[in-house]
Amino acid sequence: MALAVGNNAPDFKLDGSDGKRHSLREFTGKYLVLYFYPKDETPGCTVEATNFGKAADAMSDKGAVVVGVSRDSVASHKAFIKHLNLNFLLLSDPDANTIKAYDTYDRSLISLGLHGTRTLRNTFLIDRSGKIIKMYKKVRPYVHAKEILEFLEYAK
Repeated sequence: MALAVGNNAPDFKLDGSDGKRHSLREFTGKYLVLYFYPKDETPGCTVEATNFGKAADAMSDKGAVVVGVSRDSVASHKAFIKHLNLNFLLLSDPDANTIKAYDTYDRSLISLGLHGTRTLRNTFLIDRSGKIIKMYKKVRPYVHAKEILEFLEYAK
């Protein structure tokens, strides 16, 4: 099935920074802000994570939970969370299966004959029943959390 607003979000089973395995199903009943980012401790990703951390409580008040996904290891995620004092879950997708399922990888590497996957900075807002209600592509880290908060003001 195509990845589009109104369609079911692809399921995932990924290890989290909390030491547990997580899937899409556990977020049923909440809005899920599933954001994909390239790498822990890089400048843009640090800005984006910091802003999500600042907005996480306000998003929670609107019934939403923030979850970040990258190819980094759980150990890297734990260090990133500790360094920035983040208050939300990060998931590890080392094989990029979920990254690919959400079509959030840079295809230019493949077209250049390079192996590997570079994660794009994309976010998917998933409703309480698991359907995609908003897709944000190639987001700007400095304003992205605010964009989502504004959207959640009007979400049903």
